[in-house]
Order: sequence, then C-alpha cells, then structure tokens
Amino acid sequence: MRAATLFRLSTAGTRTDTLRTVLTGTSAALAGTVMLAAVTVAAVQGGEPLEQPDGTAWLAPGAEHYTSPLLREPGLRPGVIFGLLLLTLPVLALAGQCIRLGAPARDRRLAAIRLAGATPGQAVLIAVAETIVASILGSAAGLGIYLGLRRILHEPGPGGSLRLPTDVFPDPVPLVAALLAVPVLAGLIGLIMMRGVAVTPLGVIRRQRRRGPRPWPGLAIAVGILLFNVPVWLSDRMVLSGYVFGALMLAGAALVMVGVVVGTGWISYTAGRLLHRFGRGPVTLLAGRRMMADPWNGSRTLGALLGATVIGGAAMGYHALFVTQGRAEDRFSVLIGTPPDPEHAAFYVNATRLVLIAVGAGVAVSAAGMLVALAESVVSRRRTYAALTAAGTPGRTLAGTLLWQTLAPLIPALGLALVSGLVLVRSIYHEVTVGGGTTETCTDPAADPDTCARTVQTDPVVTLPVPVPWEQLMLLGGGTVLTMLVVAGIGMLVLRGSTDLEEIRAA
Repeated sequence: MRAATLFRLSTAGTRTDTLRTVLTGTSAALAGTVMLAAVTVAAVQGGEPLEQPDGTAWLAPGAEHYTSPLLREPGLRPGVIFGLLLLTLPVLALAGQCIRLGAPARDRRLAAIRLAGATPGQAVLIAVAETIVASILGSAAGLGIYLGLRRILHEPGPGGSLRLPTDVFPDPVPLVAALLAVPVLAGLIGLIMMRGVAVTPLGVIRRQRRRGPRPWPGLAIAVGILLFNVPVWLSDRMVLSGYVFGALMLAGAALVMVGVVVGTGWISYTAGRLLHRFGRGPVTLLAGRRMMADPWNGSRTLGALLGATVIGGAAMGYHALFVTQGRAEDRFSVLIGTPPDPEHAAFYVNATRLVLIAVGAGVAVSAAGMLVALAESVVSRRRTYAALTAAGTPGRTLAGTLLWQTLAPLIPALGLALVSGLVLVRSIYHEVTVGGGTTETCTDPAADPDTCARTVQTDPVVTLPVPVPWEQLMLLGGGTVLTMLVVAGIGMLVLRGSTDLEEIRAA
C-alpha cells in the first residue's frame, strides 16, 4: 500500500472520526509541549562546580541569571526534567482513551475496506496510521505552542534575570527526538489495542478471554517500586549521574502506573462478581454483569486519571518529606544555638506545590477525556438502552447501572493509585535525619593548626518521621471522586437523550 493511499484512508471517515483525530492530536500536542519543556531544561548549562589548576573551586557561568534555584543549581535540574516527563504519562494515557472514540463506526469502515480487498494487516495498519497521523499533527501543534510560549514568557527582569529558560533553545537532535517520541508511543498504544482484533469483510471481531483478569499487575507495581529504589541503593555504592538516576526512577514510576491501570481490569471484574453475587436489585445485577462482560472498560476510561493520581500521591509524599526536612533543620539550628532559617526547604516545598497544581490540571484533563469516553460508550449502545426502555426498564435503573459501573471500579482503583504513588516515596524516605557530624577544633587558638592538640565535637542528631499526608490524600481522592460524579451525571444526561422515542423506534 502506497503512503499516499494509506494517508488518504487514515484521514477519511465521519464527524466522529474527525473528533477522534482532533482529541488525539490535542493530547499529543500537550504531551509534546511538556516534552519540549523538559528538553529545554536539559539544555541549560552552568552552575556546575569546577576546579581550577591552583585547587580552588568555582561555578561554571551560564545559569546564574535564573531566579529559581531549580534552574540555577545543576543538581536540581534532573529532578525538574524527571517531573516534566512524569507528567507526560497521564497525557499519553489520555491519547489512548481518545483512540477508542467512535470505535464501532471505525470498525464498520475497516470491514468495508476489507470487503474492498484489503488484507487484515493493511486494515490494522490503517487503524494505527490514524493514530500516528493525528499524533504527528499534534506534535507539530505542540511545537507551535512551545515556540509561542517562549515569546510570551520571555520577560527579562533586572540584570537580565529570567524566571524560565526562554533564552535557551535545545539542540536539533533532542528536539526532533522529543517531537517523534509522541507519535511513536501513540502508535504503539494503537497497535496494542488492535492486537486482539480480527478485521473480516463481514465485521470486526474482538477476541475476549473466557476467564476473568488475573491480579498479576500487582507484581508490576511491586517491581516498579523496587526499581524506583534501585538508583538510591546504587548511589550509596557508586557515582551515578543525575540523568541516569532520574531515568531509573522514571522507569519505576512508569511501571507502577502501568500496573495500576492494567490492574483496574481485575478490580472491575472482581467488583462485578461481588455485585452480581450479593446484589439485591436490577441495578447492581445489571452493573455487575456488565463489568464482568467488559472488565477492561475501567482500564481504558480511567487510565489517564489513575496515572495523574499516582503522580499526585508521589508529589504529596515529597511535599511531606520537604516539610519534615525543614522542621528538622530548624530544630537542629535551635540545638546548636543558631537562628532557624525558614528558607531552608522553601523552594523544594514550592516546587512540589507546582507539581500538585499540574496534577490537578491533569485530573481535569483526564476527567474531560473520561467524559468523552463515557458519552461515546452511551452513544454506541444507544439502541440497546432504547430497547431496554421499550421493554419497560425504568430510566432510573439504567442511570443507576451507569453510576455503579463508573464508581465501583473507580474508588478501589483510585485508592490503589494514591497508595502506590505514596509508597514510591515512602519506601525510600520515611524519616529525616539532620546532624550527627563531627567538628575538629584546636584547643589553643594561637597554636599551629597542623600540630595543635585537637578536640572532636559531635553535633546533635535530630530524627523526625515523615508523616503520612492524610489530609492531602483525602483532598485529592475526594476531589477526584466528586469530579467523576459530575462526569457520571453528564453521562446520565446523554443516556436520557439516547432513550427518547426516536431511539426507541430505531431500536
């Protein structure tokens, strides 16, 4: 199949296909913009400690004009890059949700293409090409957003100081790699989703396993937590660069996210079995059977939301760590007789607050994606719902079923995501220790420093446990559940519109 033919077939379709392309491209644009921001931070040079021939140390120039210590200090820049890359994972999960929009109409179009003579591999290639083309367009839009934000946010202050690295442009190789990473990852997501699909000239068959999902994703969560701890363990025994340190931690966090998202299938199936077994009404029985028939619906619709929640749990763990670090340093200063410095860990705490704000934005974007997926799910089954209404099923029963299908897998999966993100941090940093060092001083200040008698003074030790941020966890969890209730309410309005008289006649 020629590239021009593949492009024409991948961009054809109805308004639903156009909406899917726009939403996938929007997700790719957001992910591309964040990746370009990470590449820009990586391009910042300066601030590294260097040693002159005479043995004196100095800092390499180049980053002293930034107002934020997160950009001035080279040891903190890998953490900024790590946080930015971590925020791209929920956005990529949102792109995976958008791929499923309008799937029944796309399946019929693929079947028609097979009927016209296309091979099964070509039909799958067309479906994957839709995602890749939309992601390429989104990456191009992300580059435009990135360039526009550089011009808008470039506001030099006194002495040429800058809040953001808008004066640095990344090298072409990492720039192109960041732009191509989004289409490649989106294409892989689309290929994985089409793996269990057989496209025939008479329709699309989705192979389903007879038995329910297994709790194996819990093993991925455990391995991800261990991998997150590996760089800390290695840094005690060897010298690791900041980028290797961050890459290992990013891989561990990504594995935890995958385990949480995939594990939602088992949670949904188990919740469906419990509802079907102990339910005492048509609402719970219908919801239970629906969740058992399609347990992976929760993984598809909640993927981006759970990814953002894992990051939120980790950010709250770091926030509690930095607050405890500041308290320990203040207490240590009081013990040694020096005034406490309230700015010890202020910029670390502010950085985690920025991450929490970004997580809130990610939850909002994920909720919008879930709203699209929920509305698409209702519309794709509108004839079934209309037939149930025509058979006498009350509308409140269908609405209650939809609510149970949304909340039953959401609440336990949300708790798992929060705990997994928090454990990522607490598995390494569960307490803070300050002090314990030794200082050698001469007993006679007028004596020769090389030959004088010395006294060794040991500093006091302050050890504080890092508390569990219950209030913040409950705030994030409660806010997410409230947001999903609003999404479910809008879905019920769509359901009500899909069971009107015209739809009943069509059914």
